Amino acid sequence: MEGFILAVFILGYLAITLEHNLKVDKLIPALLMMALAWAGVAFGLDSFTTWFDSDNHHLVDGFAQLAAHSEDHNEVTKMTWMEGTLLHHFGKTCEILIFLIGAMTIVEIIDHFNGFATIKNFIKTNKKRTLLWIVCILAFVLSAIIDNLTATIVLITILRKLLKNNSDRIWYAGLIIIAANAGGAWSPIGDVTTTMLWMGERVSTGKLIEFLIIPSLVCMVLPTVIASFLPAFKGQFEVPEEEEANNARGPLMLYLGLGMIIFVPVFKTITHLPPYVGMMLSLSIVAMVAEVVSNRQLNLTSASKEIEQEESGDHNPDAGHHSSPTFKALGKIEMPSILFFLGILMTVAALESLGMIYIFGKNVEESMPVDLFITLMGVGSAVIDNVPLVAASMGMFDMTNPEYAMDSHIWHFIAYSAGTGGSMLIIGSAAGVVAMGMEKISFFWYLKNIAWLALIGFLAGAGVYLGIQMFV
Repeated sequence: MEGFILAVFILGYLAITLEHNLKVDKLIPALLMMALAWAGVAFGLDSFTTWFDSDNHHLVDGFAQLAAHSEDHNEVTKMTWMEGTLLHHFGKTCEILIFLIGAMTIVEIIDHFNGFATIKNFIKTNKKRTLLWIVCILAFVLSAIIDNLTATIVLITILRKLLKNNSDRIWYAGLIIIAANAGGAWSPIGDVTTTMLWMGERVSTGKLIEFLIIPSLVCMVLPTVIASFLPAFKGQFEVPEEEEANNARGPLMLYLGLGMIIFVPVFKTITHLPPYVGMMLSLSIVAMVAEVVSNRQLNLTSASKEIEQEESGDHNPDAGHHSSPTFKALGKIEMPSILFFLGILMTVAALESLGMIYIFGKNVEESMPVDLFITLMGVGSAVIDNVPLVAASMGMFDMTNPEYAMDSHIWHFIAYSAGTGGSMLIIGSAAGVVAMGMEKISFFWYLKNIAWLALIGFLAGAGVYLGIQMFV
């Protein structure tokens, strides 16, 4: 049955990788392989001889001798272990998903008030080279706060208001991908993978920033410096006239939303509660302010319309919800992405539960240096989504071993490699995929013009990180 579960994972992941060729959304194979993998675990429970205790990070002693089922509810059986492990992984996965839903909702509330248009006011240049540095620095900083995917969407949207020609924008989009992925690597809320490591207590906020901000900065700065001398970024561009009026409440919601997202790691440090609790607190505050400033209930025009509707018998009690910024934001969040993460993480959990990932980690330790393996994993993340790679690595190394304890350099290196390695191919990161869709960037154009810059940045940052670790 182990072979069946492994085959389900390989075929499912192949379908995810070939999403654009198969014309099937990646969440479908992700959910399908999750269900089939755990069904395989349930059907093959009698035959399994190993089981991984995720709480204590070791294989269960004497698992092969346990009965699969028992009428005595106090007796520990294989079914007991499966139910407990499934609940454990589902709980940990939901912590991540609820956290992401909160962050996505705050971002959508900011967007509801056109808050990101405020960022455009920082761009006061008509020189292409200066614009390159501005957008790359903004991508690096913003991605650390609102995640690399959202930062990419925001900046490409702003670029569309500054540069008319797609042939010009795609060059900037390529560098934004590199900068956004680099910026997401050093922040616990900048990328799904760093969030997973942070919430899984592999890294702490302070140490993650301390060890990765310089390598990540190198990963962003070096490609940008080289790109500054390319013909695409020479000369000037014509700044179009302002067409749309800014929302007066936009700056308030932008600064409040970003501030409350930054507050989440602070809340965790102070209270030691899981990060999703802090994110829900931040979301509630942002949503409350959004409701107040939108002034729905005090709007006399809306009130008079409701009175007219009540008198005519056409009053809809739910109509107020549809004009609520929070309600609209919840309707716009990326639920397909949330379900995709659920499928991927729970599938990897099935492989981890059978001890496959832990045993693979032991084999890796015996066959090659761990730093080399993590570097190769970073290169692999350009082809394979970094979420399952990081999820697998979290169950691969024994945290009871001081070498792999919390804030070990290995976990920080995994965060860096998985976060920045995906920039080498446009399909290797969420930021790349969304930029590819928004600007219709060709896979081979990116491979020819941007991939080499991303490779230089990745290797330079990795070298800086390993060099720093030699002196720590």
